[in-house]
Amino acid sequence: MLAMATAGFAVNFWAWALLSPLGPLFKDSLGLSSFQQALLVAVPVVVGSLGRIPVGALTDRFGGRVMFPLVSAVTIVPVLFVGLLGHSSLAALLLGGFFLGLGGTAFAVGVPFVNAWFPPRRRGLAIGVFGAGMGGTAVSALTTVPLVDAGGVATPFLVTAAVLAAYAVAAALILRDAPGRTVPACSFGRRLAATLRLSVTWQASWLYAVVFGGYVAFSVYLPAYLKTAYNLTQADAAGRMAGFVLLAVVLRPLGGWLSDRVGPVRVLAASLVVVALGATVQAFTPPLMPLGTIAFLAMAAALGAGSGAVFALVALLAPASAVGSVTGVVGAAGGLGGFIPPLVMGALFGAFGSYALGLAALAVVAAVTLAFTLAAVRRGVHAH
Repeated sequence: MLAMATAGFAVNFWAWALLSPLGPLFKDSLGLSSFQQALLVAVPVVVGSLGRIPVGALTDRFGGRVMFPLVSAVTIVPVLFVGLLGHSSLAALLLGGFFLGLGGTAFAVGVPFVNAWFPPRRRGLAIGVFGAGMGGTAVSALTTVPLVDAGGVATPFLVTAAVLAAYAVAAALILRDAPGRTVPACSFGRRLAATLRLSVTWQASWLYAVVFGGYVAFSVYLPAYLKTAYNLTQADAAGRMAGFVLLAVVLRPLGGWLSDRVGPVRVLAASLVVVALGATVQAFTPPLMPLGTIAFLAMAAALGAGSGAVFALVALLAPASAVGSVTGVVGAAGGLGGFIPPLVMGALFGAFGSYALGLAALAVVAAVTLAFTLAAVRRGVHAH
């Protein structure tokens, strides 16, 4: 069940991230400004994030067995629309990107589904392994541009649609919800209100907005940043972004496993220290080899481990029947955390011709979040 859920997350995230590697191509073919290019890659992120709130609540109600095939099948429609019709204008791309965001909601299906299959002491690792499905963005980064070069703009979209269809059929046949799964009795509105009253919802939302939001922001904006700041080719920039993503993906289960061993607060604190230091170094735009590369890879590892720790915290503190709803809100915060920085970076670069201010802001946010983790979050865990 864990393997199937992780595969489903990866396939849907692959679809969700299709526009990012093609941003420079669309910028040239449609004559987009830096801000329009940033908006194009950010729209699927914000929809995939906000959509997690209802999808997480629906998963609490109907289970992953229904929701995984449903989300995967529905995502095929915008994938085909963008691939076959929607890449000829900015308006059509934004419309397709809006519905492409549905693929990003798969995360809120998988966390409660996996959570129900494992005992509390193993949930950090299990959800960390599931979270490694965010490597679907690396699949997109590595394959999209080569597929366009080999067969045209439609090719990566047709391939992804076929994989989504195959997964939807397999999931419908194979997935089973955990025996003894707690199904909430009350309405969506009352469940959402109860979820928003939990302190873990707000604490985990802030943490996830910073650590996963940072990961998403880098994964969508890094190719543009590397191309502009270091004059790399599109292929080289996409390859380096894939390395960043893969390291974050590998560290996410490790962050969950460490959280089971030493507690999520310690893992989060260590992650935030590394992000603050890495962003401070990178604000000065050091040479890419070796200092810039070390700074980015250290941040990738820290953001991956921190993302795993946040959901170990949710598994520890959230009531069993509300894990989907809490995950939906926290997942939405994480995605929104990824939506804002690319727009800020694009706007600051347009105004000042430099990325230094954007990276300095990330260092400050990481430092403030570290203080919050060591004070409020630690207190909540001890009280529990």
